[in-house]
Amino acid sequence: MKKNNSLVGSFIFLAYILTGCSAPVHNLFEKRTAHEAYAQKIENAGLQNTALGMAWLNAAQKALRQPILIQLPYKETAWFAAEKPNAYGYIFSARRGEKINITITTDSSASMLLFADCWQYNNGSPKLVASADTVTRSISYEITKDDSCILRIQPELLQNGSYTVIISTSPSLAFPVPVKDQPKIGSFWGSSRDNGARRHEGIDIFGKFRTPVVAAADGFITRVGENNLGGKVVFLSPQGRNYTLYYAHLDSQIAKEGEQVKAGDVIGLMGNTGNAKYTPTHLHFGIYANGGAIDPLPFVNKTNATPATITASLNALNKYVRATKKVNIVASTADSKAVVEKLDAGTALYVLGAAGSMYKIQLPGKHEAFVHYADVHIADKPVNTITTAVATLLHTDPDETAAAKTLIPQGSSINIYGAYKDFYLVQFQDLAGWIKNR
Repeated sequence: MKKNNSLVGSFIFLAYILTGCSAPVHNLFEKRTAHEAYAQKIENAGLQNTALGMAWLNAAQKALRQPILIQLPYKETAWFAAEKPNAYGYIFSARRGEKINITITTDSSASMLLFADCWQYNNGSPKLVASADTVTRSISYEITKDDSCILRIQPELLQNGSYTVIISTSPSLAFPVPVKDQPKIGSFWGSSRDNGARRHEGIDIFGKFRTPVVAAADGFITRVGENNLGGKVVFLSPQGRNYTLYYAHLDSQIAKEGEQVKAGDVIGLMGNTGNAKYTPTHLHFGIYANGGAIDPLPFVNKTNATPATITASLNALNKYVRATKKVNIVASTADSKAVVEKLDAGTALYVLGAAGSMYKIQLPGKHEAFVHYADVHIADKPVNTITTAVATLLHTDPDETAAAKTLIPQGSSINIYGAYKDFYLVQFQDLAGWIKNR
């Protein structure tokens, strides 16, 4: 169905104000994100009390309060409509030692200025940890504790177009055995030891006898010694980090105490000393911090999945779709059982983006969720035509309190493209909107 994408002259005037004004310097040493600087421009121009400025600021807060739940790796192509100031939030779990990598690309035909910021929870409150450069639109940062993270993406006002975001993980340390030697992890964190008397505090990496083991990061060798459990061991303190790497069961120690090493430098040779005397040759690799041992796998895990290919048609972006049968609306692409609503056939939904085989849709009340693309189709053909018995308000959303686009005169012929509960999605002249089913 047709959509009205024209912008009124006042919007253009507001854009002129925003690009022309500059925020005063409150503190020469205060560092702001690009998003914060832009929000300050809105306030300095006095636009925070206008419908457009208020919508942009509220959208930024909503993206943090109501992010959609995703599972990494994740890929999505989504749309921003110039006439609908919006921001999208994504929440995901991350483990200490992982590096979060985010790349954002835009449609080559659009020149959108996008702001991307990441938060990590700190005692229940989001803490800003990284922001993307508005040119490269990429973020990479190391997770310092197991936690939930939020990514918010928002364009400046009056931007129209699509973007694709890919969020993935990679190890923050190099693997402690060269890949060419074909090492294999054979025992993981938490495995039972000594008939359940203790738990494995590291990972075991198996290889050939006297295979080189290497520094997983730049740093200093803090100790070279021997003990009953680990046999010949080496401790390495990575530069700029608050934990220590532990290499055990070595046949030979090559690094010297106090020596400065670079990632990839050989520090020892794999063996089976200590309590590994009767086991196959392997390296016990551990990480210790002030709180004790940490699972080292996220720090060195080379096996990183790729995000699902987007199979949902991108032709539906920024359009209404109609359910072809009763459908489940789910909160996350990662959990098909996380049903938030069940909708009847004929229900119309607005498509914001696509991820894998799912459409990200906007439910009335501005909540975002997902529906399987095969359960809907683009609402480009009317299902019925009616004539208004009385003058009828055309609303932006299926809600009588939602803003009105226009008043449809009595006796007007309008096409119906779908429904949501007791509202119809209609087209009147060049305007799409919702009317009450009376």
